[in-house]
Amino acid sequence: MEKGQSTKQLFKGALLLTLAGLISKVFSAGYRIPLQNITGDVGFYIYQQIYPILGIATMLGLYGFPVAISREVAKQKEQDGHLTTNMFNMLILLIIFNGLLFIGMYLSASSIAVWMGDLNLVGPIKVAAFIFLLIPFLSFFRGMFQGLNNMKPTALSQVAEQLIRVGIIIFIAIFLVKQGYNIYWVGTGAALGSILGAFFSTLVLFYIWKRKKTIHVQRFDFNVFSFMKAIIIYGLIISINHMILLLFQFVDAFTLVPNLITFGESIEEAKVWKGIFDRAQPLIQLGAVLGSSFALALVPSVTEKRMKQFPNLFHSHLQSAIKFSFLLSVGATVGLITIFPYANTLLFLDNKGSGSLELLTITIFFASLVITTASILQGLGYVKATAGSIIVGVLVKWILNISLIPTLHINGSAIATVLSSSIILLLNLIILKKVLPSTKLFVIPWRTFLLSISGMVIFLFIMNGLVTKVVVLTTRLDYLVYVLCVSIVGALIYLFLLVKYNGFTKEELRALPFGEQLSRLNRQ
Repeated sequence: MEKGQSTKQLFKGALLLTLAGLISKVFSAGYRIPLQNITGDVGFYIYQQIYPILGIATMLGLYGFPVAISREVAKQKEQDGHLTTNMFNMLILLIIFNGLLFIGMYLSASSIAVWMGDLNLVGPIKVAAFIFLLIPFLSFFRGMFQGLNNMKPTALSQVAEQLIRVGIIIFIAIFLVKQGYNIYWVGTGAALGSILGAFFSTLVLFYIWKRKKTIHVQRFDFNVFSFMKAIIIYGLIISINHMILLLFQFVDAFTLVPNLITFGESIEEAKVWKGIFDRAQPLIQLGAVLGSSFALALVPSVTEKRMKQFPNLFHSHLQSAIKFSFLLSVGATVGLITIFPYANTLLFLDNKGSGSLELLTITIFFASLVITTASILQGLGYVKATAGSIIVGVLVKWILNISLIPTLHINGSAIATVLSSSIILLLNLIILKKVLPSTKLFVIPWRTFLLSISGMVIFLFIMNGLVTKVVVLTTRLDYLVYVLCVSIVGALIYLFLLVKYNGFTKEELRALPFGEQLSRLNRQ
């Protein structure tokens, strides 16, 4: 009975963390649109140069280090049933490790800025380095709670961190622009927002920790080298698995501006084009969240244990997860590409770079399936393999950026991102096929899918044609009404045709919002 309750609690905790992660990703993507509107493309470029550094630190504090700690806590709980004061040895080791990261980044800020092709970024990079001083405390409390199968504090702190971070960054951006300060303070403001978000998140965790009074005094053997190995190897590997889009942006931060200068742009023009290119990032992130969210709801049931105990249910959930991800990500990708010039103008005030950004939008499809297949493989215990796929993809992205941007401008980086994400997906599918050789991975109702996607595209093309020839969009309100209407109606047409012509089984429909009502449309 106790074991069953523990498993149920763990499953609910995983879903809670997934939900908190989705909410945080929506916040993280959404606020960058008003940020670009406030600061312009150059201000957005500055933010996007600092963001990958802050994002990597955040991922370490959210996934990597807490998982390493939670494993140690769970192991200790199994041995003698409670925690001890010596658990704080882990905190000391985390402080040392992250302190070295802080010192290394702070002292090498000038070199990093030179590598990025912009010496004005030295100050923001130095400020961003300070976030590593908070990561040990954030990671420690999250890891301790997760080791006790209590995911609520981590979920609460994650959402609180994003809300505070977003609020502070937007407030600082508005203040700087109104007061006419140097635009590079936007990068410093982004770093300060992330640091304060992490600080208040730590306070929330500390408050919950004090109320729980979890620590008991008792000695136990603590293997320093074993824990450091868990932090450096396992913690980093876990983090990499959550950073595909972030690592692509990291590569762009170092390679896009220098290679645009090689193409022939001036340094100022290169900064503007980098800001324009990064417009697609929040849209890709939101699209990937949409494309993988319903699939990830099924992933907790796709584990090695369930494969052995309930093979039929396991294979059904695995195929459904991939099907959901495929169908939703294709719909999001094709729909966004079709209306992108209008969405670009609505969100970012003009349609500069729309052709390149439409190309980059294809990443939504590959990234969604990468997230889904990686989550399945991790559930089966292949954590290192998925991290290896991402590392290969990031290296390919770096090489392609250097090769393509000097001749193809930002199109080169868009092509590099799409090809690299497709390579990661291909590697994940190869691994998954080796693990499950007799399982058909893609069970897609192709005729229904083609009918549904065609119906949506035809509607969007007709609407675009009407707007071009009949209605003139002039104000931002015009664009808002048009984009919202065609997006909602286009998505409803796509979903209606999928449901009506048996794109989903009855069981799969129940996983969707309003699943019971949707199942009435199904012709089965």
